[in-house]
Amino acid sequence: MIYGLGMLEMGITFDFAQLVIDNEIAEMIKYAVRGIDISDYNMATEVIKEVGIGGEFVTHGHTFDNFRTAQSHSELFDRGMREGWATMGGKDLLERATEKAKWVLENHKPDPLPPGSEAFMEDIIAEAAEEEGV
Repeated sequence: MIYGLGMLEMGITFDFAQLVIDNEIAEMIKYAVRGIDISDYNMATEVIKEVGIGGEFVTHGHTFDNFRTAQSHSELFDRGMREGWATMGGKDLLERATEKAKWVLENHKPDPLPPGSEAFMEDIIAEAAEEEGV
């Protein structure tokens, strides 16, 4: 569990843009911690033998089938060249995160809770209130 996403100033302040940034960082951490599958297939040992030293791997079917699997994808962090960044509007991380946070707040439609959830939560609250003498 990662705690504190979106929090600033020791949790006194909460920022939606910071939450979006922290969420993306958490996804990157989870990706790195998951590790790399070093099976013969993923390491392409047969392809290396087939293509040989100095051969060309880019157009090989194995490369095409797998080139997207060993990448972390970032919506907010731009790893491209400065010229491309400038052409795309030159927005910094905070600007992109703020735009995404606004989009999520305006467009996200959460799945409804399963039937009976409201009664279950009311029971928990009533039990806690009774324990605390409220």
